[in-house]
Amino acid sequence: MEGANGNQGDSAAWVARQKVDYTALSGGENPQKYDGEAKIYQWDEDFGDVGPKFAELELELFGDPSTRHERAGLDFSKIDQIEVQQEGPTRIQPIRHFRDAGLHPIMLENVQLMGYDFPTPIQKYTIPSMLQGHDVISIAQTGSGKTAAYLIPILSKLMGKAKKLAAPRPNPATFREGVDQVTAQPLVLVVAPTRELAVQIFNEARKFCYRTMLRPCVVYGGLPLKEQISLLNRGCDILVGTPGRLVDFISRPNVLTLRRLKYIVIDEADEMLEADWEDELRQILTGGEQDEGNIKYGLFSATFPKAARELAKENLSASHVRFRVGRAGSTTVNIRQTIIQAEREEKRDILLGLLNQMTGVRTIIFANSRREVDNLDDFLYNIGLPVTSIHADRTQKEREAALRSFRSGNAPILIATGVTARGIDVRNVKHVINYDLPSIEHGGIEEYTHRIGRTGRIGHRGVATSLFSPTHDDAMASVLTRTLLETDQEIPEFLQIYIPEGDAAKKPKFETESDFDPDEAQGVQTSTFGNEGCENSTGWGGAGLEEEAAAPSGWGQPDADPPATSNGWGQPAEAPATNGWGTSAPAAVEAGW
Repeated sequence: MEGANGNQGDSAAWVARQKVDYTALSGGENPQKYDGEAKIYQWDEDFGDVGPKFAELELELFGDPSTRHERAGLDFSKIDQIEVQQEGPTRIQPIRHFRDAGLHPIMLENVQLMGYDFPTPIQKYTIPSMLQGHDVISIAQTGSGKTAAYLIPILSKLMGKAKKLAAPRPNPATFREGVDQVTAQPLVLVVAPTRELAVQIFNEARKFCYRTMLRPCVVYGGLPLKEQISLLNRGCDILVGTPGRLVDFISRPNVLTLRRLKYIVIDEADEMLEADWEDELRQILTGGEQDEGNIKYGLFSATFPKAARELAKENLSASHVRFRVGRAGSTTVNIRQTIIQAEREEKRDILLGLLNQMTGVRTIIFANSRREVDNLDDFLYNIGLPVTSIHADRTQKEREAALRSFRSGNAPILIATGVTARGIDVRNVKHVINYDLPSIEHGGIEEYTHRIGRTGRIGHRGVATSLFSPTHDDAMASVLTRTLLETDQEIPEFLQIYIPEGDAAKKPKFETESDFDPDEAQGVQTSTFGNEGCENSTGWGGAGLEEEAAAPSGWGQPDADPPATSNGWGQPAEAPATNGWGTSAPAAVEAGW
């Protein structure tokens, strides 16, 4: 396998093994029935617009203070150098530090509790835009900090106004089911395409809502309506949901009304439109009782296809601002991408070799079918590896239990179908393996980008290894090669015939660009969406704003060393020394993290 790409032997050195306190990363024990019931900040008195601190909840939400600043990542300076392009009649001056943004003091404290030292490029532009009251379109790579980019300014603007703007709600300390319930009247609505992503956004909202007196909730399919109605009956200021479940609740005006909405955010709009959620999205955007003129919109995505552009034109104000961080749909140089040629009968042996090579790092393995996920789960479990799996045939409770096990480190190997590619945001994922590459017909290179984006998030480094079958993956060869070229990855010999000629090899052209000509694939031009009415506008390609690089932290600098709870693939620290794999692993595999 070492000769398959020439750099396989370096992959384990690319990311450092770490001793990690996974209990802190997962938020501790999780006794609730499902993730939407996770603890939120509540105060049972008329305390004002800012509540007191609760040490126990703060620890659960934000983890051990000694580990928080790992989130900035080893290579944050690389992200900081990414070009940001903006367009629109208003030029936005980016912030350099969170303290310069004019955030509410409690929101600034929450940002610090999150361990965010510096804003990412998308946050530098989106935060001041939303604080100034603009509708925003932000196109950025997965793992670039989009969720915080909109939650921070929106919640900061609402702080101090909850009593004036929010609907009355019962005291949580004295709430009586069936007696004190109210109709949920959120101020903020965030729409997400997958259950996992909705839960992830809700978890971020729980943290940013700490001490704000704003109540976050999440609704999504796969769970009994009764339990989610019970949560909404207690009141809701920040509502996160998937389209189908939101439409269901909008049709129940005694449970949910959108008439108080001040903000609507569409997260991963391209995914929803590709998944035929267009009718539901339009119903959510126009079918409620909200006062259209009083709502600010945010549209966030990693790619920006025609359907998303049409949605933006219909709903966002003409004076909205638009940002693009890097190329729409691109990936990051912080992810080392390796492609290995493998026919189906070879894949399991190669997979074991990859897991042997990088033991003790949290790993996600993607397969294209639910049956293959189940087969791989059985295969790896039966040889003693700490594995769990997730796909659409599992119940929602099973899916959430699998993710909790993955987050906690009890099962640091997760096997999944692409249904979870956009929803998993777990810290310290070091290796993503595409056991099956996505097909052109089912996601193509965009799906590939989202999958490998589960690692290398917000300045951290990661490895993505994909098994390429000439029999099944030939249609992906050209665009995959261009993706590797774009981030200066090594091109394996069997893909070198797909390297474009001339300037296109230095600046590859992609189908996600609106002016892409598949017969040319030479050079790069930029989309001019939204030029109308914008003086001196140059389209998406105009007004590139290069940020100054932050002080580099170095490629080889190790992360901080938090308390150890594991010394191998899920082995407890006090367990007898093993090779990290159980008895089936080759003796040569190095033990420990």
